[in-house]
Amino acid sequence: MEKKIKKTTPYRPSTPAAKPQAPAAKMPAAPVKTGEFAFGRENYRLLFIGLAFIVLGFILMIGGGSKDPKVFNPAIFNFQHITLAPILVLTGYVIEIFAIMKKPKD
Repeated sequence: MEKKIKKTTPYRPSTPAAKPQAPAAKMPAAPVKTGEFAFGRENYRLLFIGLAFIVLGFILMIGGGSKDPKVFNPAIFNFQHITLAPILVLTGYVIEIFAIMKKPKD
């Protein structure tokens, strides 16, 4: 005796008929600008000014050491090394952030 195998279709849940949708309103495409720099002239100028502040701050931090490691030189704790140079470096970084975030003029 041979058993008959009933062919079944895979389970497909019933879905309601999809409602016809109105065609999507096409937005006018923004004009694509090619061949332009990411930043404007003022952005680059501010970037270089900020870089100059950072470099000047690090240059002012240099020095005050002693040639002989056994001799202490208190010049490393003067105003230039402890206060002025870090303020210039931080100011330079603030200028850099501002230059990057500033929106260039069209």
